[in-house]
Amino acid sequence: MNPKPSKLPSPAIAGVVREKSTRSAIAEIKNCLSDGATMIDLHLSCLENTDVETLKTVIQSSTLPVLALNYNATYSWGDAGFSEEARVESFLRAVRAGAAGIDIQGYTFHLPSKTAFCGEDKYSFTKGNPKEIVTDEGIIFKQCELIEKVHSMDAEVLLSCHPGIPMSCEQVVDLALFLEKRKPDIIKIVTIAKTEEEMLESFRTMVALRKEVRTPVSYHAGGKAGSLSRIINPILGGHMIFCVDHFNEGSTMEQLDLRTVKTIVENMKKIM
Repeated sequence: MNPKPSKLPSPAIAGVVREKSTRSAIAEIKNCLSDGATMIDLHLSCLENTDVETLKTVIQSSTLPVLALNYNATYSWGDAGFSEEARVESFLRAVRAGAAGIDIQGYTFHLPSKTAFCGEDKYSFTKGNPKEIVTDEGIIFKQCELIEKVHSMDAEVLLSCHPGIPMSCEQVVDLALFLEKRKPDIIKIVTIAKTEEEMLESFRTMVALRKEVRTPVSYHAGGKAGSLSRIINPILGGHMIFCVDHFNEGSTMEQLDLRTVKTIVENMKKIM
């Protein structure tokens, strides 16, 4: 049996699979396996067919744990049009098909929070209109119910937030501790770094997260100045690195090259 994503040695190297057809998804999984991934990150919203039997075919082609996610984006980055209920159901189908875990976003069950903060501004991390952050207790309760349901199906939950703004070390740590109360298995936070100073703050943040948060955390900064945090932060203790094996028009261009990352991680382990 494959290990759960949270139990993989850090940093886990996730081969990202954003493909339209079953055959192309299986091919990309095999590429990732060949080039050193330690898990697979499967985008459900890109696939043309996500019934349980089709997902079984895709997921069982991997000898590594598969984390399934649905960011409601098509292969060409258009809106996939899922309602929150349909998006959640796609997660559950993936678990029934054998996924080791799912990635649910902080806005789950409240779509308006995907693009703007909608709650009461009373926490350090709610400043600056962050995206994907929910503080409403009713929504949080529904998320906790979903997490418990997935756990009852013997799978894990990564809870992710992409606030889309620069955040200080203290804000990110406060957010991680707030998310941790929902009892996910992994927490993922992606902020923005527009300046060199904000990039350096992301390094300080990762060290603080490693010390102060019990749940495994994947944290990096996107944006113009954030690219180094994608590889430095996992070396500093982040749990996962998201990598692309073969870049194409459907790829997240900011993500790292899988083979290069594998070499860097192996060499850093020798040094450390």
